[in-house]
Order: sequence, then structure tokens, then C-alpha cells
Amino acid sequence: MFFKTETKKSMQICSDNIHWLKQAIETADSILIGAGAGLSTAAGLTYSGTRFDRFFSDFKEKYGINDMYAGGFYPFDTLEEYWAWWSRHILINRYEVAVGKPYFDLLALVQNKDYFVLTTNVDHQFQLAGFDKKRLFYTQGDYGLWQCSKACHTKTYDNEDTIRKMVSQQKNMKVPTDLIPKCSICGAPMTMNLRCDDSFIQDKGWYIAAQRYKDFLCQHNASSILFLELGVGANTPAIIKYPFWQMTAQNRDATYACINLDMAICPHEIERQAICINADICAVLSKLLI
Repeated sequence: MFFKTETKKSMQICSDNIHWLKQAIETADSILIGAGAGLSTAAGLTYSGTRFDRFFSDFKEKYGINDMYAGGFYPFDTLEEYWAWWSRHILINRYEVAVGKPYFDLLALVQNKDYFVLTTNVDHQFQLAGFDKKRLFYTQGDYGLWQCSKACHTKTYDNEDTIRKMVSQQKNMKVPTDLIPKCSICGAPMTMNLRCDDSFIQDKGWYIAAQRYKDFLCQHNASSILFLELGVGANTPAIIKYPFWQMTAQNRDATYACINLDMAICPHEIERQAICINADICAVLSKLLI
């Protein structure tokens, strides 16, 4: 496949690149935004360092966990410990977190355009920033939802009330046993609605959003469309990066733009249609608004 060929080195941020991207945003008939973890990182939602130590120093000391991502996979001995970790994680990344400036700036750039957002992020920043919910497809889940760990049925559940109780009532890195959520159908423990394995629940809302994404592509994929990729890494390139490359190659009127610190690349085949900016997303979006 073409994306296995040599990729083009990203261009450093400069006025020419900003001008070209700004022009592409203004003239495109539609804009498909593909957002990865790098966008939230640029917004300050870091999973390690000072922010991690502020909220998880006790877990770090006891278990040797050094970042939030690793903590999400730690094999805690009890559900009381598991939910002590996850309730804190969800609270600070979903419910008690300010909207990052890059999200506000991005909305300002596209709000008057025909846009759609495809994202692997699960932190709800797009909706908190004011993006139209009907123009969002969260492919990998949502921190605000639970599901049955056995996937015995396809419904998901809002978790905010219980999460707040878990955080306020936990002691010694354990939540009260009576707060541990259980499936009302089969009695199995509940878990996060995050795509970690084949037990991930794609609920009714997920399929509605997936159809809206499909409809958007059918309507615009042969026109002057801008595929705007922001902060997509190498963990799940088949969701955003590779499809964006392929759809650009299939449409001579399309433009592919990638903003990603140290990871802005594209295949040689679409080089003439590409704008690759190797720079901080927050800085680039700010410049585009000037």
C-alpha cells in the first residue's frame, strides 16, 4: 500500500506554511478534523510529570506507577483499589478540567465551515469547548461512560455522580465497597467504556455517530475537502492517519494537513497536496487566528 513508501520530512513552522494552511481552511468546501492525544497534550492534559505527581503521588509511591496511561493498565488486587485509581483519573480528566485553549482556537477556525470531527480522544474536550455534538465521533469511548465488563449487553451508563462519591469517600487508595458498580443484568463488575480489547461496547450513540461520519464522507469526499490531522500518534494510525492519507490520494481536490510536534509526516504520493507542520499545535492554531 502507498503509505508504506518513504514519507516526507515535516516542514518547520514558518509564515508560508501558516499562510498555506489558513488559505486551505478558508477555501475548503468542508473540513474533516482527525484528533489524537497530542491535541489534548497541547491543551495541558498531560499524563505524566508534575500533573501526575499532583494527583497520584500516593499511587506512585506504593505501586511504582509513573504516569496515568500506565496506571490504567495496572493489575490492582481489589476493585476498591481499581476504582480509587479510575475515579481520580476520570474526575481530573473529564469532570474537573478546564477546556484547553487549542480546542477553543480550533472551534473558532472551523465553526463557520462544514466540519466533522473524528477523534480517538476520550476526555470530552470537544463538547466542553462548544463543538456541535452531532459533528463528533468518539471512536474509542468516553471517560464519562461505564459498561458491563463482560459486555453482556450493549448499553452504556453515565458515571459522574458515582465518580464524585468515589473520590470524596476513598481512603488509603480504596473506595467503599458499596460504591463498586455492578452490572444490573449479569452482576459482573462494570468497567470503563474504553476500547482496550474486544469487550468494548459500541452503544446506540456510537453507531449514530459512526453513521454521521460515513454520511459526511459520502457527501464531501470527492469535493474540495481539508483533512486536518492534529496530534495523531503511532498507536492507532489505522483510525485517522492512514485513512486520511488514502482519501487524499484518491481526491485531487483534497488537501492533507498535519500539525504534530516531531511527528508531522506524509507519504511521498500526496506530498503536493500536503501541509506538514512540525510544531506545537497550540502555537500553530494561535497563529492561524491572527
